Amino acid sequence: MGPQRHLDLVVNNPLSTSVPAGTDLIPWPVPFADGIAILASLRGQRVAVLASGDPFWFGAGSTIARSFGRDEWTALPGPSSFTCAANRLGWALEHVICLGLHAAPFARICKHLAPAQQLLVTVRDGAAVLELARYLTELDLGRSDVHVMERLGGPLERVSSYRAESIAGTFEHPVLVGLYIAGNGPVLTTATGQSDDTFDHDGQITKRPIRAITLSTLAPRPGEHLWDVGAGSGSVALEWLLSAPMSTATCFEIRRDRADRIRANAAKLGVENALRVIEAPIPDVPENSGITPPDAVFIGGGLTSETLDRAVGTLARIVVNAVTLEGEALLAQAHAKHGGSLTRIALSHAAPLGPKRGWQSSYPVVQWSLEQ
Repeated sequence: MGPQRHLDLVVNNPLSTSVPAGTDLIPWPVPFADGIAILASLRGQRVAVLASGDPFWFGAGSTIARSFGRDEWTALPGPSSFTCAANRLGWALEHVICLGLHAAPFARICKHLAPAQQLLVTVRDGAAVLELARYLTELDLGRSDVHVMERLGGPLERVSSYRAESIAGTFEHPVLVGLYIAGNGPVLTTATGQSDDTFDHDGQITKRPIRAITLSTLAPRPGEHLWDVGAGSGSVALEWLLSAPMSTATCFEIRRDRADRIRANAAKLGVENALRVIEAPIPDVPENSGITPPDAVFIGGGLTSETLDRAVGTLARIVVNAVTLEGEALLAQAHAKHGGSLTRIALSHAAPLGPKRGWQSSYPVVQWSLEQ
C-alpha cells in the first residue's frame, strides 16, 4: 500500500525484483487521512506501506503510528530526502533548516530568510517549485540559489540549479528544493522587538521598544499558549509565536477590521496555523468555551476590572500595559491586592527642536506583571 508513484516503481523499476504473485497493490488515497481506515481494515494480513526515505522525518510515519499499537508495526527507514539532498549539495545538515512545505504555505519559511541561510524544503509538486521561486522574487530575494532535486534516490533522479528570478522549466514529483538565500528582502530579527513595519496596523500596536520589554516579561517558552487581550494588530501574539517552537496563541479583538488584520499578519508571517482569533471581549467568553487555557496572558487593550479578574483567575503569568490614568489606577489596585511587579516605562526619542534637536517624550506605559 502506498502512493501510486511508489507502486509504479515497484512494478516498473528494472533494478527491483518482481512482485510476488497474489500481492495486492493498493493506492493510498487523497486526502491522506482516508488511507488510515483502509489500512486498519487490513489488520491480520501482512501489509507493507511504502514511504519515501525516513517516514518519521516530515513523513507518514507519525500519522500511521498514532492510529496503531506499538506492537502492530515496524519501521524500516531509509535515508531521508533531506539526507540525500544534503549529500548531493555538500551541505552540513546540522546547519541547514529543514521544512515540509508540501502541505503548508510558503510563508512558513519567512523567519528563516536571511542572507547565506541554507534551507531544504519539500514542496507539493513540480509546479510548486516555480511558485516558491516567484514568492522569493517578490520578497526581493530573487538572487537566491534554487537547487531542484527530483526523485531523489531513484533511477530517475535529477538535480538542477537556478536563480529564483530566472528559473524556468518543468519538474517532476516528488521534488525537494535547496535554497541559498541572497538578496535585499526583509529579515526578521531573532530577538524580541520586530520592526513595527513587520505588522500591518492602524496605529493600534504595541510599539517595538515596549513590545520587546513586554515579550521579555511574558517569557515565552516552547509549547506554551498565550492569550492576547485587546490584540489590535496582534503584534505581541505574533512575536510570541515566532519566538518559541510549538507555541500557540489566542487573540481577543472585538473589532472585525482589526481581527481580519491580525489574521492577515499571521498568514504573512507563516504562523496562522498556531493562532486563533476570537471577536469578543474576554469577559464575554464562557470559561467552558473550549478555548485552550493560557500559560501567559497579555492585556494591551480593553482593560477593565472584569478583564483583570478573568486574567488572574487563569492562574497564568500575566502582563498588562496601560497608558491612561484610569488604567494605571486599575493596575495600582491589582498590584496592591495580588502583588507582582509594577513598572513605569518612559521613553523619549530625538526630534527637531527649532534649528536643533531635543528629546520628545512618548506617553509613559505602566506595566503590571504577576507570576502565579
